Amino acid sequence: MQHILAYDVGTSGCKAALVSEEGAIIQNTYEPYPTYYPQPLYAEQNPADWWNAVSVTTKRLLQTTNISPSEISAMAFSTQMVNLIAVDSQGIPLRPCISWLDGRAEEEAQQIMRKLGGKAIFAAVVGVAMTGKDLLPKYLWLKKHEPEIYQRSSAFIDASGYLLARATGRLVYEWTTASVTGLFDLKKKCWDTFLMHFFGLAEEKYPSLVLPYEKVGGLTATAAAELGLIEGIPVFGGAGDAMTAAVGSGAVGEAEGHLCLGTSGFVGIVTRKRVTGKRGIPTIQSADPRKLLLIGESETVGECLKWAGREFFQREPDGKTFAKMDEIVSSVEAGADRLLFTPWLYGERAPIADERLRAAFINLGANHTYAHMLRSIYEGVGYNFRWILENIQELYGFRPDPLRVIGGGAKGLPWVQIVADISGRSLECVAEPQQTTALGAAFIAMVGLGIIESIEAVKPLVPIIATVKPNTEHKEVYDELYAIFKDLYPSLKGIYHRLNKGA
Repeated sequence: MQHILAYDVGTSGCKAALVSEEGAIIQNTYEPYPTYYPQPLYAEQNPADWWNAVSVTTKRLLQTTNISPSEISAMAFSTQMVNLIAVDSQGIPLRPCISWLDGRAEEEAQQIMRKLGGKAIFAAVVGVAMTGKDLLPKYLWLKKHEPEIYQRSSAFIDASGYLLARATGRLVYEWTTASVTGLFDLKKKCWDTFLMHFFGLAEEKYPSLVLPYEKVGGLTATAAAELGLIEGIPVFGGAGDAMTAAVGSGAVGEAEGHLCLGTSGFVGIVTRKRVTGKRGIPTIQSADPRKLLLIGESETVGECLKWAGREFFQREPDGKTFAKMDEIVSSVEAGADRLLFTPWLYGERAPIADERLRAAFINLGANHTYAHMLRSIYEGVGYNFRWILENIQELYGFRPDPLRVIGGGAKGLPWVQIVADISGRSLECVAEPQQTTALGAAFIAMVGLGIIESIEAVKPLVPIIATVKPNTEHKEVYDELYAIFKDLYPSLKGIYHRLNKGA
C-alpha cells in the first residue's frame, strides 16, 4: 500500500500526517518551534527550524507506523504565508525569515497606499487597507533598511518556497502563496512585472511559478538522507494554509464555503467568478487554478476562548478546560441575558478592517455571572461570522448553506450550534477538523499523481460526521442582539481609536 506524506508547516509548529491513497489519515504528529521577537513590531523565525520539524515528524511517523520509506508515493506542504525569506542562489537564507506576524513595514505600507491614491481608494479597490504585516511593504522595507541583503539576494521566497527548495533543490514560488504577495496577477496567473517596476523591485528576484499539483521535483539525495526517505520521491507544489484548508474541508465546488473555528477564524468561498475584494474580504488564488478563494478572516476567534479559559480558570486551557466551558455555556440561555462581547482582542480584518479595535463586554450587570460572560464570548464570535457572511451575500451574491466547519473549535458542538443558530446556516462537521490543512496538501498531491482527477473531485473523500442545523427557537433573540452588535463598532470606533493610538 502506498501513502502520502503531508505537512502543515504553521507558525507555532509542524503537523505531519501519513495519508493513504484513499484519503484516510493513518497517523499524525506535531513538532513545535519558536518565533523570535527581537524588538517591538518585529517577529522572525528560523527557516531551518521548519525543516528540522519536517525531519523529526517524518521519522516519527515512519517509526510509529512501521511504514517503509518505499511505501511513500509523494510529499506536499501546506504552509503559513506572507513571509519574506531572502536567499542566495543555493536557497540558503541570508537573514531570519520576516514572519507574517511582523508589522515593521507600516511606514512602507502607508507610502504604497499614498502612491496608489490613498488609503481609502486603495481599500476600495483591493478590499482591505494595506498594513505593515503585508508582504509588498516588507520587500520595500528590506530594500531600504538592509540594502546589502537585498542586493545579495538571488530570490525572495516564502515558507513554501524554502521547503520546496530544501526538498528538491529548485527555487520556485507556488501560485497560491504568490497570490498574497501583492505582486501576482490573478487574471493572467503570472507575476505582475509592471508593479515590480513601479515599486522599484527587481523582477529577477522572484522565482518561476508552479501550480499546487505540479511536480516540483524528486526528493534529493541530501533531503532524503535528512528525512529518512528514498531519493526521488515526487514533491508537489502544495499550497498556502488557507487554500489547503478549503481543499481539506471538501467545500471545493462553485460557490461552496467553509467556516474555520481556529485560533483565528475565517469564512472561505471558492468561485470561478472574477470578484474583487471589498470590506476587508480579499480574493486570492485557490488551490484549484480555475477558481479564486474569497476569504473573510476574523483575527482572534479561538484566541477569545483561550483567553477566557486562561483567565477564568487560571491556567493554560486544555481539552478538559474547553469541555468544561462547553458544559457551562450549554447551561445558559441563548442571548446570555443580553450581555454582548466584541471578539476583537487584537484588532480585526473582517467584517471591519481596523487594527485599533479591542474586545469588550457590553451591558455587563450585577445580574451576570461568569457563565453569562463565557456564553457571550461564544456568541460574539457567532455575531462576527454572521456579519462576514452577510457582507459576502450582499457584495457577491453568495449564500452557501450548508457550510463545512473546520478547526479545533469544530470539536465543540455547543459552539458550532451557537454559530449555526446566529448565522441561520447549517454547519457540516468534517471527520478531521484539525487536520484539514495537511489533508488538503495530501489531496493536492493525489491530483498530481493522477489518483484524483481534479480538486473538485475531492469532495466525496471528506466524510461528514454531524450536521448541525439552526435552532429556530433562538432566532428572535439572536436577530435582535445581532442588530445591536452591528451598532457597536460605529458607536465605539472613536473611543477605540483614542485608547489605542499606537496600535
